[in-house]
Amino acid sequence: MNLSPNYLSDLLSKYTGKTTIEHIHIQLVDKAKNILLGTTKTVSEIAYELGFEHPSHFTKIFKSKTGNAPLHFRKQFPQQN
Repeated sequence: MNLSPNYLSDLLSKYTGKTTIEHIHIQLVDKAKNILLGTTKTVSEIAYELGFEHPSHFTKIFKSKTGNAPLHFRKQFPQQN
């Protein structure tokens, strides 16, 4: 894109009202939702797969974006067999 990180962050904030890290978290949570609903992986496995060093940090972000802890989210949508 040939933009500095700061300039890109400023543009994102200006046009979307969200910071770069908020956009990244939204994408990670969306990916996590798909993994939670499509596999039986543990929350820790999902957190590590998505690049989190500590599963508790992943859980905190997931809950802040969805209003549910990852396991509670999974229980709301049982897998169809």
